[in-house]
Amino acid sequence: MKKRFVLLTALFLSFKFIFSQSINPDNVKSISFQKQNENKFSNIFVGTINEKFSLSFDILSGLEHDLYYIIEHCDFNWEKSQLIKSEYIQGFDDVKIDNYLSRATSHYNNYVFLKLFKKNIMHICKKIEVRPLLTIVFCLWYISIQAQSTRKYSNAFMDIGVNAAALGMANAVVSNTSDINATYWNPAGLTQLESKQMALMHANYFANIANYNFLAYGMPIDDDRSIGVSLIRFGVDDILDTTQLIDENGNINYDRISRFSNTDYAITMSYAKRLPMKGFSYGINAKVIRRIIGDYANSWGFGFDLGIQFQSKSNWKFGAMVRDITTTYNSWTVNENKFNQIKDAVDGENQSIPEGNEITIPKLQLGLSKTFNFNYDYKLTAAFDAIVRFEQTNDIISNSFASVTPAFGLEFSYIGMIYARAGVGNFQNELNFDDSTSLSIQPNIGLGFKFKGIQLDYALTNIGNQSESLYSNVFSLVMDFSIFK
Repeated sequence: MKKRFVLLTALFLSFKFIFSQSINPDNVKSISFQKQNENKFSNIFVGTINEKFSLSFDILSGLEHDLYYIIEHCDFNWEKSQLIKSEYIQGFDDVKIDNYLSRATSHYNNYVFLKLFKKNIMHICKKIEVRPLLTIVFCLWYISIQAQSTRKYSNAFMDIGVNAAALGMANAVVSNTSDINATYWNPAGLTQLESKQMALMHANYFANIANYNFLAYGMPIDDDRSIGVSLIRFGVDDILDTTQLIDENGNINYDRISRFSNTDYAITMSYAKRLPMKGFSYGINAKVIRRIIGDYANSWGFGFDLGIQFQSKSNWKFGAMVRDITTTYNSWTVNENKFNQIKDAVDGENQSIPEGNEITIPKLQLGLSKTFNFNYDYKLTAAFDAIVRFEQTNDIISNSFASVTPAFGLEFSYIGMIYARAGVGNFQNELNFDDSTSLSIQPNIGLGFKFKGIQLDYALTNIGNQSESLYSNVFSLVMDFSIFK
């Protein structure tokens, strides 16, 4: 049975209704939500991926008004965020509401409109105030812990990727990764290490709301074996906790607002070895997952990855990486005292503590690449990867057994010092507002500079806003300790 754990947090949407005539806000009544294909109404809306809802309200004037609605995305300081419209809604706003019903005998009109959130935005919505422009603010975010289930988005932060060089090629690197970043992409690539290496990466996501960091260190043991260790942190810090905003007397007290962080960690230990068969190598990851939602809940998880690489005599490279090969298991613990504080925050939600076990199903990434040399100084690496999920998703190829999305990447280098990269991936069948589908893609570009043993890389992901992912500027550094010899 699916159960939900709801927290009051900082990311919210604001709906504004603009009137052509003056309307007394006291005449605006009965603001309510209704899910598609449901008959019940509520002033609370629990949103899920690609879910439609309608919002209706009454105006007790008996007159017909020309109303238009605007949807704005706000940060936790109640300020308009830097996100553009297409990054958080699907379709358009600033549209006239033409679905209304006049009730002359009762002297009021009922207005209804329908909207679909982008699939990466999941919210619980609650009306908290009505002003002259009839501003309705939504300030509850949906956090779900599903009991004893296999979840599509369990440990989703582990799918983001690391290293600006790899992200600039749209992640099409599983066959040719050969430095310390192989601890993430394919541990078999660690066999290419010739000395100790360290990697650092930092990126901001969701208009700088979330911080993503990566640190890795590795070294060869001998000519055939290498080891590595890496740390990933993905976190949203200083979230406003307003669960205690209203005191026992029903008064709003802003001194009761506190802050907390929603943070995910992953520690990965890697081992790689060349096989007796020439050109073959394999690698294994053992990873520990730690996830913390303030004082409300936390979890521990563990899992394994397995990767292989092969290089032919003609320099064709093949790679395969199976993430969570044994499934990755997470066990959640919920703070009962904190849970009881929010137990009745939403009608019908949080009535019992959810069971907290999650299982992340395996994912397969296959890759093929080749490097072409031109006049000694110039090289071009072309790579193709296929990312396979064993579930039905919005990927361009999908059925009940598995879904596949391709990734293409190019890297051009000059004298092994200057790099230019481009890639395209994340091919998705996107659901439109009219229930039709269209193809979306995620293009990336990147630059790199390498001098002696230090390599600095930059990637701009999702250029041109062709997919539903948000723009991200990613920087990474790889240091080879051979420079100190």
